[in-house]
Amino acid sequence: MASDSQAQISTLSSRAQAHAHPGAIGSPLWDVVNDLWHRQDNPEGYVSLGIAENALMHQELEEHIAQNFRIPLHAFTYGNGPRESKRLKLAVARFLNRRLEPVTPLEEQHIIITNGTSHSIEHTSWAFCNAGDGFLLGQPYYGAFLPDISLRPGVEVVKVFLKHVDPMSMEAVKDYESALLAARERGVTVRALMLCNPHNPLGRCYSREVIIAYMWLCQKHQIHLVSDEIYAFSTWKNNRDSSPAPVDFVSALSIPVDGIMDPALLHVLWGVSKDFGANGLRVGFVISQHNEAFRQALLSVAIYSYASSVSEHIVANILEDDAWVDEYIRTNQERLAVSYAFVVDFLRKHDIAYTPGANAAFFIVPDLGKAYLDRHRDRKASDADDITGEVMQLLMRHKVFLTSGPYFGAESAGLFRLVFSQPREVLEEGLNRILDAIS
Repeated sequence: MASDSQAQISTLSSRAQAHAHPGAIGSPLWDVVNDLWHRQDNPEGYVSLGIAENALMHQELEEHIAQNFRIPLHAFTYGNGPRESKRLKLAVARFLNRRLEPVTPLEEQHIIITNGTSHSIEHTSWAFCNAGDGFLLGQPYYGAFLPDISLRPGVEVVKVFLKHVDPMSMEAVKDYESALLAARERGVTVRALMLCNPHNPLGRCYSREVIIAYMWLCQKHQIHLVSDEIYAFSTWKNNRDSSPAPVDFVSALSIPVDGIMDPALLHVLWGVSKDFGANGLRVGFVISQHNEAFRQALLSVAIYSYASSVSEHIVANILEDDAWVDEYIRTNQERLAVSYAFVVDFLRKHDIAYTPGANAAFFIVPDLGKAYLDRHRDRKASDADDITGEVMQLLMRHKVFLTSGPYFGAESAGLFRLVFSQPREVLEEGLNRILDAIS
């Protein structure tokens, strides 16, 4: 006999019950990706400027993969198993040593391969925190940090509110410590701190001095510092904004920690999803040079998260080709700069304010709430309270998708995250739909 929905839910674990309902995903994202706009094939589809993907270099990536796609027979087996591809780990170590110049050169054993950086994030939460412990995360943030850190590990994301402080500044470090101490007072033990550098969604980089300040903080409270550097090579020259002055990217691996923090507390995440426009390959890396216990713990559960042998082969082919990689990164950075400038010029032309100063990643944060209210002077001031939701509904009605502020922890109403790493025709169509929606 078929049971009703409530009876079905009651047979699940408490973990599963909390997510066994249609609204659990909480975002129209998957509806959008299944109905994407194409000028000829699907002109009535959604224009997506809300998903953190880089499509500017897909042709170059496709050509390189096609030219080097001879899959070894070894890839059709379990390969090296959950202990991962030695070839890929050597290729990653060599690539990052060349590009990031770490204080201690990376070696094969310092790297854990995962099937995407989301799993790398979850691994750090699982390994550093007990259920109910806390993981510090400053606002605004990459929205998927919340489920990555909390969903399966049962860890609390301790949000750091920074409304009146520049999130990239030295002053913000004090707010992180205040959040840690406040969590401790209510019985939550904070075990780790997450930095996203370059930052998603602000598209800016932490200075060397600020990173060192976070290292001091982590040492003081004996918590782990996790630096998510997935946009490390997606930096570019900003020719449109002069304030705040862009800060060059500095990897946490390149900072000597002697006398600052226990090196066993420092860990870096990276992957090919963003810098190489390859979200679908699902290959990420956890880098921990001085904490063998942490690495062994991850290897013990690696069978549940190791990457496809075919993906590992493709990524190794890419990273071993120095000349191609260098040209790819250079061209990608040029195209990101051009694309950013195009969107900024459009926003300025139509009097849409945005958060300036980006020089990394794929994001602009426009204030569409203010732009909407400016165009509708008859609206009452109180109408602005839920302006983000109203504008989001208008955008979806016009079939253009952006990430709304509540999803990425925006502390002001009306903000949205716009991804500009798309072909020009997609940007033009999406920007015009945005303008129609708010007008």
